[in-house]
Amino acid sequence: MDKIMIVMRREFNAYFNSAIAYIFVVVFLVLNSAFFMNTFFLTLTADMRGFFGLIPIFLAFFIPAITMRLWAEERKLGTIELLLTLPIETYHIVIGKFLASLAFLKIAIAGTLIIPIMLAKLGTPDWGPIIGGYFGTVLLGGFFLSIGLFVSGLFEDQISAFILSMILCLFFLLVGYDFIITPIDGWVNGLGTFLKQVISMKSHFDGIERGVLSLKDIFYFITMTGLFLTFNIFSLEGRKY
Repeated sequence: MDKIMIVMRREFNAYFNSAIAYIFVVVFLVLNSAFFMNTFFLTLTADMRGFFGLIPIFLAFFIPAITMRLWAEERKLGTIELLLTLPIETYHIVIGKFLASLAFLKIAIAGTLIIPIMLAKLGTPDWGPIIGGYFGTVLLGGFFLSIGLFVSGLFEDQISAFILSMILCLFFLLVGYDFIITPIDGWVNGLGTFLKQVISMKSHFDGIERGVLSLKDIFYFITMTGLFLTFNIFSLEGRKY
């Protein structure tokens, strides 16, 4: 655990050594708050369904910006070989980088807590969906971070890592919509339905966002996150040997 924490502190501090972290947090908070306030003044309802309805889309674009440098920068600077030859297991490095990016994401998400505080002052919100929404956001964020971390390990160029990570995150999101899966079912019978029921994260996130904490939904996010972290470990082990 000590080795994981060393890597985590190194990566977490690296976020704040450049302006990217501050730009990310500011843009993330401004866009999320702006879209929510627009919906709030139209409906005047003390809930955050509109906020959590859009958060997967925002995360699909913003999380690749968090993860694109985690391995791509190491490859570009040539420090990845040194890192992989240190007396530390590969999974220690991967988990440390993942926890650092997750901690940074939680800071950005915590900045939106001003919204439920405002709702509590203006009305009587249902706290179940709000708490479930934030819990689901962290689970979804961890899943997307694991995708970005894996993809970053495949590229030396950060832009390439960003684009492919974004495409994969959008894939897991969009295959949950009927207007996407219906044409797929038309091309290959049953494929679109399979993608929606088994692969897509949308139905799992929607359940948690409504305040219904199902073990099936939680298991989905934990399993998918662990799967892509394992992919990252195997890809790095292959590079080492």
